[in-house]
Amino acid sequence: MTGRILVVDDEANIIKSIQMILGGEGFTVEGAASGEEGLAMLAAGAFDAVFLDLNLPGIDGIEVLKRARAERPGLPVIMVSGQATVERAVEATQLGAMDFMEKPFSRDRVLLEARNAMELH
Repeated sequence: MTGRILVVDDEANIIKSIQMILGGEGFTVEGAASGEEGLAMLAAGAFDAVFLDLNLPGIDGIEVLKRARAERPGLPVIMVSGQATVERAVEATQLGAMDFMEKPFSRDRVLLEARNAMELH
């Protein structure tokens, strides 16, 4: 399975980890270190799915999710966080997030989310 995936996370090691996992499975993975950069990349290119950190400096993940869903309603977005509350996870889901992953995540979970996103997209 292939597809183009955007990872928006202020932790470079998270971006690199997802790139290694999904890149080895044939996906093209690009990274953005901030909400602003992620929104700019979404506006400039076609992505099949987004892994989006909830806690970002500047524009946070919830705001990025809102804007991404307004621009591309069918785009699968998987929220990622290491310190989210249940309320924030519920909010993200209500705003259209496909799923929610807690850090640290397993290789199998990342692959499952990416494959599910490709089926939806």
